[in-house]
Amino acid sequence: MALSSKNEIESRGATVDAAVAAGLQRLGVGRDQVTIIVIDEGSRGLLGIGSREAIVRLMVKSEPPAPAVPPAPAVKPVSPAPPAPKPVPPAPRAESKPRKPMAPAARDNDEEESDSIGSSENLDEERAVAVEIISELLEKMSVKGQVEGYLTEPDDLTGQRVNIIDVSGDDLGVLIGPRGETLDSLQFLSRLMAAHRLHRRANFVVDVEGFRKRREQALTRLAERMADKVRQRGEPIGLEPMSPYERRIIHMTLRDAEDVYTESAGEGKQRRVRIIPKA
Repeated sequence: MALSSKNEIESRGATVDAAVAAGLQRLGVGRDQVTIIVIDEGSRGLLGIGSREAIVRLMVKSEPPAPAVPPAPAVKPVSPAPPAPKPVPPAPRAESKPRKPMAPAARDNDEEESDSIGSSENLDEERAVAVEIISELLEKMSVKGQVEGYLTEPDDLTGQRVNIIDVSGDDLGVLIGPRGETLDSLQFLSRLMAAHRLHRRANFVVDVEGFRKRREQALTRLAERMADKVRQRGEPIGLEPMSPYERRIIHMTLRDAEDVYTESAGEGKQRRVRIIPKA
């Protein structure tokens, strides 16, 4: 960040607000004490690709002369306070009714995040829109890939069918990211765009080169292995933080286990699954 004088600096940040905040901290002044010029608003890019920092210039305003202090008003004589009212005896208290016991906290529902079954016509329309949107996003990201959609077989437990939008091609790791975080962002963004076009919620799954299938198999093995450890030790085991999609796989894998059960704990990105022995 360039410094042109003690009262004028340039500051950078992920956003204009972040750049301004950093500059104010360096100058040690409040926002109302500076003039702000935005040199570059920056860009977040698409899914973190092609991002650019924002640049602002902050100039400290000259301090205005202090206003004249007005003369103090004349002090009026204080009139005596009125006599205190006589105390009123308290009204008899009504007998309080016992409170009803609170309902127990709802069980973690990561495994229940899927929607109700959609009609075949709705699923066909959703699939076509999803393929179109993801193709547009790949073009904007300058990523070459083939986008295809298909409908899964009915789920054994729920009977639901879900659209899978699969992207295939070469060097598509940029679409997956660490532990599938970029892929989750791509799915979230494309679902929002599809819901806007369809005027209803979209619930398709985006996959890249079979990553989600491989991840599902790995998480299933992890759940079974950790459940065996819980049985041997007789103590709960907490897994690493996971996305809602990954936590659901753990819950579904162990939902029929007779001697262990699962629950989620934590907030935000630190939310994780705990495998607990049944009493």
